[in-house]
Amino acid sequence: MSGNVQLLNDTLAATRSEGRAALIAYLPAGFPTVDGGIEAIKAALDGGADVVEVGLPHSDPVLDGPVIQTADDIALRGGVRIADVMRTVREAHEATGKPILVMTYWNPIDRYGVERFTAELAEADGAGCILPDLPVQESALWREHADKHGLATVFVVAPSSKDARLAEITAAGSGFVYAASLMGVTGTRESVGAQAEDLVRRTRATTDTPVCVGLGVSNAAQAAEVARFADGVIVGSAFVKRMLDAPDDAAGLEGVRALAADLAKGVRGQA
Repeated sequence: MSGNVQLLNDTLAATRSEGRAALIAYLPAGFPTVDGGIEAIKAALDGGADVVEVGLPHSDPVLDGPVIQTADDIALRGGVRIADVMRTVREAHEATGKPILVMTYWNPIDRYGVERFTAELAEADGAGCILPDLPVQESALWREHADKHGLATVFVVAPSSKDARLAEITAAGSGFVYAASLMGVTGTRESVGAQAEDLVRRTRATTDTPVCVGLGVSNAAQAAEVARFADGVIVGSAFVKRMLDAPDDAAGLEGVRALAADLAKGVRGQA
């Protein structure tokens, strides 16, 4: 069974051909429940997201701020397992036909088994994995199995990354490059900052792979700002916050759908 890296590549090529950035939404599996998380992802895609990252909840999420940590804690207390993450990927893709990735720290994959994880992700029609804490120099085993199963390997670059390091990271990755807009954890912010534009410029100098920006984007105006210079706009905490702040599940889904629609206008320059 081959994964959906080609669908991801085609999706990002299509948005580029439309003269706009892709909208990439992040939501954790198992939040507020496994079924509720699947519905939230479908709502984001129905609202206008082009791609979704499904978070694999982790007890020590070093990149994630308090909003996503809260959602992860709810999912973990609800008993979410890797099998639930795979089910989330499968059902979200089946319902929408859009590319679905998993965002996870390395430890759960290492414990689960690289071959087992990649095979199951491909079987679930996943497009690949974002691995924020896996060093490129230690990624050969992962990349071997990801390539075998048709999965993208998305690495994260940061404003602190030197040019030589950027070249090393982008040469090893596939699908897209996740450019962290600033040094810090995820969360909504008043401004995305000039660091992100400089990082995209330096990263593009090393690769033709699309460069997508995450950390801090929460509204259409910020999405439009980032879409001016990036191939994709990644939004996570703002979606999770809509779910957390909603009085009930139905209102949470409507909030996610409405935010996706608003952000979709932003990446199209219609905000």
